Amino acid sequence: MAKKLFKIVAFIFISWFIIHSLYITIDGISDQGKNADLAVILGSKVNEDGTLSKRLEKRLESGLDLYKNHRVKKLLVSGGLGKEGFYEGDKMKEFLASKGIPDSLIIVDNFGNNTRLTVENTLKLRSKLKFNSIIVVSQYFHVTRTKKLFEDRGCENVSSVSPNYFEWRDLYSILREFPAYYIQ
Repeated sequence: MAKKLFKIVAFIFISWFIIHSLYITIDGISDQGKNADLAVILGSKVNEDGTLSKRLEKRLESGLDLYKNHRVKKLLVSGGLGKEGFYEGDKMKEFLASKGIPDSLIIVDNFGNNTRLTVENTLKLRSKLKFNSIIVVSQYFHVTRTKKLFEDRGCENVSSVSPNYFEWRDLYSILREFPAYYIQ
């Protein structure tokens, strides 16, 4: 009887994981084409030589496209101080400025050390920046949880865009997102 119960529980858990992973993947790669007041671009690794990881560069290119296509008015870049010794937000701003985004339209959060802090720090700026809508920019597996964090804190108009960039590391990240979504 215990063996049968274990099989049922394992089947339910595995099914739940697969359905959840499919949902976040489909949600993450879907761009509903919405406009927003602000794009929130989440940070990622800056290399030891100060260059951006390919993943981070692709996120920033997605944010750049949003701005150039008049889908957002401002860009908020958020990340922390990496072990490589660089503030992700500062490096992200450098990249966007080098692509012609006016300095006044790039807001830097260098204390967004994780997703929750990025959301909290962004919402603290709400009255100053006067935004009512957000487009979250991150990898496809990450945007569903990020949108949920914003929505749980009262932000109603939240959509997302993810870069068309995939790597083997995504498999690990999808595994990590499963518990992270429910623990937050």
